[in-house]
Amino acid sequence: MGRLSKGVPYGKRFEDYLEAMYILQKEKGVVRVRDLARMLRVKPPSVVEQLEKLSRYGFVLYEKGEYIRLTEKGEGIAKEILKKHEALRRFLRDILMVPEEIADKDACYMEHGLHEITLKRIVMFLEFVNKHFKLKGKMVFLERLKYYYEHGELPDECKV
Repeated sequence: MGRLSKGVPYGKRFEDYLEAMYILQKEKGVVRVRDLARMLRVKPPSVVEQLEKLSRYGFVLYEKGEYIRLTEKGEGIAKEILKKHEALRRFLRDILMVPEEIADKDACYMEHGLHEITLKRIVMFLEFVNKHFKLKGKMVFLERLKYYYEHGELPDECKV
């Protein structure tokens, strides 16, 4: 388990809750315990327990029976988590050509354990591929990569 600052525990569950609240807040405008429980596939009492912790550390505003709101601090962290998730999902889907559903699940798993430098390099790689191959034929690159994934051997055009 990591630390944001002294005495503030966080980890996968912490990040999952903040990310889910951010998504619900953007989609519905409000966050309810039952919606959060459904999204995270946990029971409402578990949600309440985690919300009390997040509230105590200043990441959410939560009062029993009221809507839940991310604080500025909580929203900032949630945006960063979502940014990581999206970058990993795009990398898995667009470059590694993993099916969408698997890419989303794997991105969720990976976002919690990758070092910041590794994640930054993945984002930079995506930017490089998108910008470089727009000029040099991104589709050709991806078609050849797909061939390699499917056949396990390099296409003739890539053999030296």
